[in-house]
Amino acid sequence: MSLEGKTAVITGSNSGIGLGIAWELARAGADVVLNSFTDRDQDHALAAEIAQETGTNARYIKADMSVGGECRALVEKAGACDILVNNAGIQHVSPINEFPVEKWDAIIAINMSSAFHTTAAALPMMRDAGWGRVINIASAHGLTASPYKSAYVAAKHGVVGMTKVVALETAEEPITANAICPGYVLTPLVEAQIPDTMKEYDMDRETVIREVMLARQPSKEFATVEQLGGTCVFLSSDAAAQITGTTISVDGGWTAL
Repeated sequence: MSLEGKTAVITGSNSGIGLGIAWELARAGADVVLNSFTDRDQDHALAAEIAQETGTNARYIKADMSVGGECRALVEKAGACDILVNNAGIQHVSPINEFPVEKWDAIIAINMSSAFHTTAAALPMMRDAGWGRVINIASAHGLTASPYKSAYVAAKHGVVGMTKVVALETAEEPITANAICPGYVLTPLVEAQIPDTMKEYDMDRETVIREVMLARQPSKEFATVEQLGGTCVFLSSDAAAQITGTTISVDGGWTAL
């Protein structure tokens, strides 16, 4: 299907999952707004590359997702927001009794509260346009838990809950809200961790991926950013018009266990 004429705002999208989603939405015809907290030449160059290769209007807008006002300003500066993809996120691993308060606050702000602020700013635009899609990138950790990830698990569970609320509040409108729950995704950041993990466990690449990194992912394969982008394109399609208030797991069977 074509998303021509639609504008997609993707938070945390100058690398990894967010950038992959932006590419797939642009390939489907949507104009895209990239975002992160930096304002480098290479950030704007990414948008220029997407625009050149897809023929869409692609822009980069700096906004710090830990600051509510900047989250809302991002959507306002975009000028239109038919598809909102809340993807920005950070992680910290620590036992609860040792978990730094500033890390807790930052993870809750960036991983959860930012989605509240952007959604609040985007819904009036979607209502004016008579169409909208809110897509929240949650996690398998939005449906299950792991030790030492209290803030991340709490935030992602919160995102799933908020998704349901938005869906109910827009249920009689041509607007949907859904959460995608990825397992482990092969991003440049994850790829960079593989050599060190191989050394730590004295294993070859294939073994360390299967037995260590993907220990909880039954397929023993990473999800890809293209697959997540394709899921966003599907949720933005007419075929998904009655899919709202739910989660779609892209986790190789993780949450089936």
